[in-house]
Order: sequence, then C-alpha cells, then structure tokens
Amino acid sequence: MPAAAPPAAPGDPHLEARRAYLNPGGMWMPMQMTLPGHAEAFGKLGVDIDPRKLADPLAAPLRAIVRLNSCSASFVSPDGLVVTNHHCVQTALQVNSTPERNLVEHGFLARSRADELPAGPAERVYVANAFTDVSATVREGLALIADPVARKEELEKRTKQQIAACEKGRSGVRCNVATYFRGDLYVLIEELEIRDVRLVYAPSRSIGNYGGEVDNWRWPRHTGDFAFYRAYVGKDGAPADRAADNVPYKPAHHLTVSTTGVRPHDFVMITGFPGRTTRTKTALEVKHDVDWFYPYYIELAKQRYAVAEAHLQAPGETAIKAGVLKQRTQNGLEKVSGVLAGLKRGDLLQRKALLDERTRAWAGQAGREAHVTAIAKLEQLIADEQKTARADYDRSHALGASSLLSAAFSATYWAHERQKPDAARRPGYQERDLKPAIASTKQMTKQFDATLDRALLQLALVRALALPPAERPWLPLLLGVRPARAGSIDETVIDKTLDAWYRETTLATESVRLALLQNGTRARMATSRDPFMRAVQRVWKLYKTEEERADARAGELLLVAPMYAAAMREALGGLLAPDANSTLRITYGTVKPRAPNEPSFTVASQIPNKDTGKDPFDAPKPLLDAVKAKQFGPYADTTGELPVNFLSDLDTTGGNSGSAVLDGRGALVGLNFDSTIEGVASDVVFDGTMVRKIHVDVRYMLWVMDKVDGADHLLEEMGVRPAL
Repeated sequence: MPAAAPPAAPGDPHLEARRAYLNPGGMWMPMQMTLPGHAEAFGKLGVDIDPRKLADPLAAPLRAIVRLNSCSASFVSPDGLVVTNHHCVQTALQVNSTPERNLVEHGFLARSRADELPAGPAERVYVANAFTDVSATVREGLALIADPVARKEELEKRTKQQIAACEKGRSGVRCNVATYFRGDLYVLIEELEIRDVRLVYAPSRSIGNYGGEVDNWRWPRHTGDFAFYRAYVGKDGAPADRAADNVPYKPAHHLTVSTTGVRPHDFVMITGFPGRTTRTKTALEVKHDVDWFYPYYIELAKQRYAVAEAHLQAPGETAIKAGVLKQRTQNGLEKVSGVLAGLKRGDLLQRKALLDERTRAWAGQAGREAHVTAIAKLEQLIADEQKTARADYDRSHALGASSLLSAAFSATYWAHERQKPDAARRPGYQERDLKPAIASTKQMTKQFDATLDRALLQLALVRALALPPAERPWLPLLLGVRPARAGSIDETVIDKTLDAWYRETTLATESVRLALLQNGTRARMATSRDPFMRAVQRVWKLYKTEEERADARAGELLLVAPMYAAAMREALGGLLAPDANSTLRITYGTVKPRAPNEPSFTVASQIPNKDTGKDPFDAPKPLLDAVKAKQFGPYADTTGELPVNFLSDLDTTGGNSGSAVLDGRGALVGLNFDSTIEGVASDVVFDGTMVRKIHVDVRYMLWVMDKVDGADHLLEEMGVRPAL
C-alpha cells in the first residue's frame, strides 16, 4: 500500500548524513549523554539541541517525561495533562466500564475537569526529582562477606537505608535504588508519587486500536494509539489521595506540541522508561533462552490466549476483562515469538558470541585475573540455574497465576514480616510499601474475575503435572493431597479442588483482603479456614526454602555479574548503555523506512481502502467521512495528506509505550507505540538494519481530537488552536 510521503527539507546540508545513518543502538542514561561520540553524532545529523543538555534529567525537555506503572508518558500542559498510549490506559477504561457503558470499546472524553474519571486506585504518575550515584556506599566491602545470603542481606540493608533517608519526612516522595550494568552501578532515584490520576480522554477502540491483532507488530499501520490522563495533587501542591478538592498538578516543565511534525530522514529521539533488555547477558544465557525459555513461554502464552478467547462472549463483565487479557497476552506472545525468530535468523547469535569472546579477551589481559575468575564463577552459577529452570519456572508461574492465591501469599508475607522491626523487613514489605499494597488490593476488586482467575490457575497447575513428582513437591502440598497419594494427582483432582476453593473462598471480598493485609498475624493465617489461605500455609515452608536458595544465588551474583558487564563496557570503549530497567533513558536516530524505496509514513487517505466495517478495521463513520472529503485542514503535510503513523530506527522496548517522540528542538512530534516484528530481537542483540519503531504522528492525534472527537478544550490547553 504506497503512501505519499512529505519531501525532505530543501537545501538541508545534513540530509545525506541522516540518510546514511545506521543506528548503533543505545538506551542511554541521561548522565551518559556527555560521553564522547554523542556530540559528534548530533553534529553530523544536524541536531539543534546540545546532547549535554540531555544529561540533566531535571531540565527541559526531560523533566516533562514521567513514568506510569507500566508505561511512559509526558506532561503536555501547565495543568498536569499527561499524554500516553491508548493501550496504556486499558485498565483505566476497564475499571470504569460496565456492560451498559463499555469504555474499552467506545472510548471516553471528559468535557470538563469535573467529568474526569479515576484511573484506578493503583495508577500512579511518577515525576523525577533527583538522581544520586550511591554505588560506593552500597557496594563497599561486600566481597569481605563470605556467606552469600548475608552478603545479599547487607546489600538490601544498605539500599533500604538510602531509601529511608531519602523518604524521611516526605510523604509524597517515593525513592528507589536502581541497578545498572548487572550491579556495577547503583543510583538512588527520587520521584514525586502522584496518587490521584484521572482519565481525561481516550478515542474509541476503532481508532486507538485500529487494526488490532491483525496489524500488531506490523507495517503499514493506521493506529491512533494515544490517550490522556491528568495528574492531581492536594491544594498545597503535594501528592494526596483522590479527593474532590484536589487540584491539577503544576509541572516544572511540559512539552511543546508540534503542529508540523517531521519528514522522512529527520532526526528524532525518544525519552522514556524502557522495561527490560538482556544485552549484557552472556552467550551461554542467550543460548539457553533460545533453546528453552522462549519456546516454553510461547507455548504457555498460546494457552493463556486460548483461555481469554474462550470467554469473549461470556456474560457480564467477564467478556470485557477477557478482551483486555487477550490483547495483553497476544502482544507478549507475538513479541517473544519475534525475538526467537529474529535470533535464529541471520547472524545475531554469532554476533553475540563474538561480543562474548571480545569481552573475555579484554578480561584475559595481564592484571585482570579477577575478571577471569569472576566470569568463570558466573558461568558456573548460570549452568546450575539452568539445570532446574523448568521446575523453578513452573512453580513460580503457578503460585502467581491466580489473583486470589497471590492475595493469600501477600497477606501471609505481610504477617511474617510485620513482626520484625521495619528496617529489618524484606524489601517490599516495609511500612512505606503498605499504601501501594492497599491500592493494589483495591484495584484487584475492579479487575478480578473469578471465571478467568480459575481458568488461569487451572492451566498453570495442569502444566506442572508434566514435571516428575520429585520436581514439583509443592503441588500436593498446595492442593492438600497427602504424600501417599501425591502420585494420583491428575486434571480431575485439580478441577475438583479448584471448584471447592472458588466456591468457599472469601478473598474475593475486598474488605476481607484488606483486613488480612493490614492486620493479619501469623496466628490468624494459621487458623484461617479460607481454602486459598490454607493452601499457602501448607506450602509456605517449601516456598521460603526456595526463596533462600534464590537469595544465595543472588548473593553469589553480586560479586561476579558486575565484573562481566564492566568487562563488556571496557571492551566497547565505554560506549555501552546498560540494559533497560524501567529508568529514564534517551535514544536517538532518524525517521527511516524499512527499505530505501518504501515510505516511512502512512496517511489517512489509505484508511477507507483498508476499512472493512468490521473489527478490527472498523473506523468510525465521522472519521471515514472526513478522510474521504480530505478535511485535514492545517494538520496536512506539504502534499495535502494527513500523516497517521511513521517509522524510525530508534532503540526502544516494552515500557517505552507512550514515550514522547521529540524532534531536534525537543518538541513533541509523536508517540511511540509499537515495533515491526523483524526487529524485536534487538532486545538481545541490537541490529540497526532491522529495527523499526512505529509511532503515531502528532498531526493525526491533533486531527482526531479536533475533527472527530471534538476535544477542542484539550487542544487549547496544549497551546494548539482548533481549526476544524
């Protein structure tokens, strides 16, 4: 499907350099933007902004970039208006939906601020306040601690001390210590935690998820994947729980919204919070993922997808929740399938092996014997872990497959940790963690569905049956089957057990879960008659034994994994970005097609030819009518077409959903929302020839808001004058 593309800027002296640019990859920490190479690259590409300006995360434009629970977002107005992806607000749409008012399907627009809806008890907007390198304090002397568990506990003690000092007397601040380069660098990150987050606007599914699963991870795309939240605080400007008299948050910076967008081969960059990559893994680890983990995960994801699909016509809200589950499962399934295919195709595994060899060669030079010893120990730990990988994965998955079972584990864990002094508790179970836990418990009420929960738990338990009984000792304990009859467990036993559990449980009631979470004691857990609580008590000792085994391994890795990552960084001359870990990063490159003769933009005039009138190609009639009449106004490009989506060679991954795509002046020109499937293996080995990211063009966003949904008040708030 050919697309008209706007021409490149005439007389641009840097155009050919951008055409020839091959992105080497890099999700750079802001502090890394002063490294040699960035200024040179920016100069060749003709970028207006100085990369050293991007080294300050508390200055514009980075200060406008915020983190959601699982996505990236940006402030786009002085009154706390936040833009992100449509698929990032699915939970907010779902918790506000009923069978009679299905916001997941029909979208939502608050005509006034009084109409804005709560995004859910657990949704947050995190605004960065400070970044401090605490590596020396956290790591000093760890090698002198012989016992690996004690070593891990000492590290946790030190990080908890850093966090406690950061948060002391500051109820609206949330701090954490992020780890980079496999534990070689520790950074204390201070964020403002905004708890009152409200849904402002999301277009209908037929715009925000146009193309659905058919187009997911594919190009060309015509998807309006954007939506808006608003962040609210108390009258004093501090974060507060939701209240009627809360006021919009006033950010220190917000992005300027471009109305002209970008052209082919223009410079673009993304700032956001990529979730997870594995580029500093060893070749041994990557081979294991290719040989076992990815195929195993894909099989499981297909089965979970089938569970969701089987309930799409269920009564009540089950169908709505099944639809959300299906979308999320399909997204992960297709991505991991693409990663596996990409690693098997071409020379990526060979390139990984060569980098591994290069890393070892650097470590093998005279005076670096400690690195050689550490890398050998690391490989031993990896090999040991791989021996029990399936049993460990099946156990972990099964014990977390049900929201009710997870709630029982959480309450039990809190009861055990609550008896300790706060500073001695395990991370995640201190007093600072109770409010988020309560919010998650309340959110569960909005998202829980007993039918889906039971089906997913049954799937996980049945999968575990394929293990030899000796590798699943937790299963008879969980189900309450006597040891003498452990070999008799089959699908019928699991089915009957779950029937009884879901019939008799009280954990589906929010007040019961909250009471256990906030006031539960070990004695109360031990005497509970709830079947899920009783199951957790039976398996608790074994669960803790496995946790101690994992702690020992983590303590061993603390000394050796950082040595491997440091050796890799040195072997690359210092130009290595750490793996993604949901912290603020910058990536830059160009608007780039998949092939020289292909377009890098799609346009609105293609939508009517693509549209079938049926899900997922069922654009709203007002949109189709306006497109056919070419009512694009000032949002059209220089050819008279309305750009919808465009491609770039930027380096992103999960968590970058909703990330701002910025031009060379730092203005918002689009939102990141997807990748082409051919390039997703770059989470493991970056390949600039294959990587293409898909972004919704800001001009399409503004046009939909103006012409289709009548969100003029939001346009004006962002400094854009409605024109249609």
